[in-house]
Amino acid sequence: MTAALVGRRLLALALVMLVTSFVVFSAMYLAPGSPESFLARGNSITADTLAAIRAQYHLDDPFLQRYLSWLGGLLTGDFGQSLQFRQPVGGLIASRLTTTLLLIGYASLLILISGVVIGVIAAIRRGVVDAAAVIGTTVAMGTPSFVVAIGLTSLFAVTLGWFPAFGAGEGLLDRLWHLTLPAVALALSSAALIARATRSSMLAELGKEYVETARVRGFSERRLIWRHAFRNAMAPVVTLTGLVVSGLLVTTTLVETAFGLNGMGSLLVQAVNAKDFPVTQAIVLIIVAAFAVSNLVVDLLYPLIDPRERGRAAG
Repeated sequence: MTAALVGRRLLALALVMLVTSFVVFSAMYLAPGSPESFLARGNSITADTLAAIRAQYHLDDPFLQRYLSWLGGLLTGDFGQSLQFRQPVGGLIASRLTTTLLLIGYASLLILISGVVIGVIAAIRRGVVDAAAVIGTTVAMGTPSFVVAIGLTSLFAVTLGWFPAFGAGEGLLDRLWHLTLPAVALALSSAALIARATRSSMLAELGKEYVETARVRGFSERRLIWRHAFRNAMAPVVTLTGLVVSGLLVTTTLVETAFGLNGMGSLLVQAVNAKDFPVTQAIVLIIVAAFAVSNLVVDLLYPLIDPRERGRAAG
């Protein structure tokens, strides 16, 4: 992939984020209700009180002026002030980010490893193993993450007592122990999706003419599977994995709430319920950025995974 093409992709990414920032900012102010009603909660709500609050938070400024001021703050790392917690949004998100990143990283490893392994095994071992994999992944794909969370908590936390039911723990090892059940709940349906995609892609490659030709020429089955079919089958799987992993930022809202984790997902739920616009806008923008960056990374990896894409990228 040439530097010019990378530059075009980065420019497209910047334009996407600019448009997204405008849509996110606009959508929040089109939502029913108002932030000053939350800020005045618990006080005697008078016209003067609401006017003072709107003046303090510049809610009466023209829409475009508010947007440009907010956008300028984003470019300097200033996400504004949380209406609910009365502290900078950047610091608030940073304090929750470690838990969410650890959870997503843990779940991503489970998704990638288990999904690819199950998919490959199902493709090369037809019959009972393949049928079991298809049935199991179908059930897993159709089970919501919060249902999985409840089941895992009931069995492994309450009944067996193997894992804690709530909290994120202290220190790396303790955190990983606390995040095991949440990571499994977060990963299960996505791992099943990756397994199905890997199976389909592997079956398609194993049925191609070059595989039969290599068999006739005496290539070992192991070499055929791992050095040829597997590598060619991974291109669509990598694309899907990128979308799935970036989508975990959305799914964490349910899992973090179910397990009482103090992460970005639970913060987003609190912010939406409280109409804390600055926090909601910042987190939504981060989620969109994760999707956009994920797509960019997949595009850059494609030529490395599939040699057939190198010529197209160069062209």
